[in-house]
Amino acid sequence: MRVALAVHPDSGQGAAARMAGTVAARLRTVVDRLDLITADSPERFRRRVAECRDSGLDALVVLGGDGAAHQAVQCCAGTDLALGLVPSGTGNDFARALGVPRDPVSALSSLVSALRHDHRRRVDLGRIDGGDSSVPHWFGTVLCTGFDAAVNARANSMPWPRGPHRYDLALVRELVSLRPRPVVVETEKERLTTQATLVAVGNTAFYGGGIPICPEAVWDDGAFDVTVVGPVSPLRLARILPRLRTGAHVRHPSVHTLRASRVRIEGPGEWPVFADGDPISALPTTVTCVPEALTVLGVTRESTV
Repeated sequence: MRVALAVHPDSGQGAAARMAGTVAARLRTVVDRLDLITADSPERFRRRVAECRDSGLDALVVLGGDGAAHQAVQCCAGTDLALGLVPSGTGNDFARALGVPRDPVSALSSLVSALRHDHRRRVDLGRIDGGDSSVPHWFGTVLCTGFDAAVNARANSMPWPRGPHRYDLALVRELVSLRPRPVVVETEKERLTTQATLVAVGNTAFYGGGIPICPEAVWDDGAFDVTVVGPVSPLRLARILPRLRTGAHVRHPSVHTLRASRVRIEGPGEWPVFADGDPISALPTTVTCVPEALTVLGVTRESTV
């Protein structure tokens, strides 16, 4: 078996770089050839993966966080190239949803066992349709727009503080300027027109480091779970936010939930769209759930918050 190990050295504030040698050594005990890829830019990463895949790659192992997993999904979706995850980022939401152990050492042991016994499963992905490129863009966790995407965009632009506290500060700043906007969410079954605060389309349940924004979403049912937070004031949203950690927010009267295999969101053009925590585009956007689009190593049916 030929495997490539992609190391995202900045993930987890350097945690991935510190673990790279240990991960490579363990993988070499179960594979015939190990190629090392330093993922210092998305373009170089995809080019190196394509080169390895064209010469007979069987699996791609990613040592990093959700951003690293998102880039790997673009390389593996719709192919037989299997993806393995050793989470070492801040959020690790895709790994969490797939039941990958949160401890990277445990995750590595699970991955080595999966490689040894060829344990792999097919999982669904979200495909972002349209855009400027003929190449489809994929996501594994949640696509979001509105308040939560604005928080993510603001956090990405802030040089300080480092780590998760940057998101806390960005949340407070966005909460102050919160304004619901007219949004249309259209599925193959229904059309919802409302004043919305945020819209989240979940292929899996989690975003933001374990927040179950779409708590019923699972990766093998061929459908998205959609959470729409309607018109709420900053004070009311502040009261809803603590419920996010338990998934209880979906029972709030201002929250609508939908299930669909295809979703189109229309709304203010200045609302950013994020998927897997990465900026993608702006509204409008259309997404489709593609069953069994990705092969993943060592997946379990359990997910961990």
